[in-house]
Amino acid sequence: MRIVVCVKQVPDTQKVQVDPVTGVLIRNGIETKMNPYDLYALETALRIKEKTGAEIDVITMGPDAAKAVLYEAMALGADDAWLMSDRRFAGADVLATSFTLAQGIKTIGDVDLILCGKQTTDGDTAQVGPAIGEVLKIPHVSWVRKLMDADEKGLTVQQEMMDSVADVRLNYPCLLTVEKGIFEPGLPSYLKMKEAKKKDIHLLNMDKCECRDAKRYGLSGSPTQVEKIFEPTYDLESVRLEGSTEENAAALFVKLQEMKVIEGGK
Repeated sequence: MRIVVCVKQVPDTQKVQVDPVTGVLIRNGIETKMNPYDLYALETALRIKEKTGAEIDVITMGPDAAKAVLYEAMALGADDAWLMSDRRFAGADVLATSFTLAQGIKTIGDVDLILCGKQTTDGDTAQVGPAIGEVLKIPHVSWVRKLMDADEKGLTVQQEMMDSVADVRLNYPCLLTVEKGIFEPGLPSYLKMKEAKKKDIHLLNMDKCECRDAKRYGLSGSPTQVEKIFEPTYDLESVRLEGSTEENAAALFVKLQEMKVIEGGK
């Protein structure tokens, strides 16, 4: 049995800067980390491995620096790692990203289960996992909060719905996106990180993919494009009210009316 976990390298800060001319994120000098939600997906794979003896591959798309999260994943227990890196992959939106990762998973071959974190902290779309399932034409379940059972034929999971939960049984091959807290992720030790960096990482570019149509990848394969990126502003205005409780309450009411937070009343 083979499990593939999709991981991503994301900025280790919420204070990102945007180039005022190009409108793109300035990534130089920014500390990075593995997307926190992906740690839960990896831990889920490790728990299934304990039950079934599965092999675990991790895959990511990005520049050479993205190898860091693959080494971390192998230090945590993944058996093999794949980096999809090609200038032709740059500028990909959700559709092109999911298509590219799906091609990488096809290259790995004989994959029974694909696991993804619910979303990434730098994009927050929560769409890439399900989109991979659609590209590969396999069953997929999102918002999985509990792994109830897993064997060599399939698994049973509990899916978080808006107002309820659902128990779902899937046979392989299939894809899951998991919620934060499904399991408690482990931490890699220094020795395991040192051992992991001795392992080879498989490199994949577009020429090694089953589909080599450049129009399906990167900016060319992205039907949606970002028109503008800007830094959020945190302008705060403080108002100090002085007087009795009744006077302050009345003044606050008037202020909230002026700000159109509340309407009517006396």
